[in-house]
Amino acid sequence: MKLGMVGLGKMGANIIRRLLRERHQIIAYDLKEEAIAQVELEGAKGARTLVELASRLESPRVVWVMVPSGEPTEETIFALRDHLSEGDILIDGGNSNYKDSIRRSGELASSGVHFVDVGTSGGIWGLEEGYSLMVGGEKKEIDQLRPIFETLAPSKVSGWGHVGSAGSGHFVKMIHNGIEYGMMQALAEGFAIMESKSSFDLDLHQVAEIWRHGSVVRSWLLDLSAKALSENPDLEGIEAYVSDSGEGRWTVAEALEQDVSAPVITLSLLERFRSRNKDAFGDKLLAAMRNQFGGHEVKKKGNI
Repeated sequence: MKLGMVGLGKMGANIIRRLLRERHQIIAYDLKEEAIAQVELEGAKGARTLVELASRLESPRVVWVMVPSGEPTEETIFALRDHLSEGDILIDGGNSNYKDSIRRSGELASSGVHFVDVGTSGGIWGLEEGYSLMVGGEKKEIDQLRPIFETLAPSKVSGWGHVGSAGSGHFVKMIHNGIEYGMMQALAEGFAIMESKSSFDLDLHQVAEIWRHGSVVRSWLLDLSAKALSENPDLEGIEAYVSDSGEGRWTVAEALEQDVSAPVITLSLLERFRSRNKDAFGDKLLAAMRNQFGGHEVKKKGNI
């Protein structure tokens, strides 16, 4: 199957590599010439403009967009629309907000272009192990795209599925990422407690390896934790600063909108915010309040 790919970041390039293994034909475009040149060396055909990309695909065209969410995705999708025709399919495989995907689907439909949203999980490991694909859109188009999804997933019958109408793929991926936040936070807190129990002098890598086999908390995230602790037991040189992609925020907002209690996901997101504030005003005020009502000691900078 011939596919156009727009966006050759790490995941986009790895998606191309996995598809090339099964002899799919790829026309690839990126803003960076070096990114195009790299995938050309690996067997893809490069395009230097969106017009060229569209012209080199056979009708009905299929174009997969894999660029950062927000304005980059918005601009790319509607720039492509001008070069696509009725019956063509545009796939958004990035981390878009599902509400944007619903809107984009409707706007593209007015031009006769079909929209499919694919929540894509797997990170840098997806190239070898396959991607988890949460697919939203109409059944007819998804059936047409089945060879692509079967190639990218861990197997033809597992790790991917049509979850609902346009927007549902990105919605399910959003919730997936919110759950991921909570799982990561729980592992991090548990290992932090063990690390602080100095009297036992625990080998945290050993503990992670024990838990990886037979334990009810065994998981890929635990596998990755074990790998990180093996490579750097004390995590030296790593700043205690945790970023977020935005999907955790959207998950919490959705929970509030739906009146659903989601305290673990919410607190895990807030803990990420906290990690970025090295001189928290709120903590200073808490210390000051304790001093005011109880005369408790306040630690001054330079005397800690």
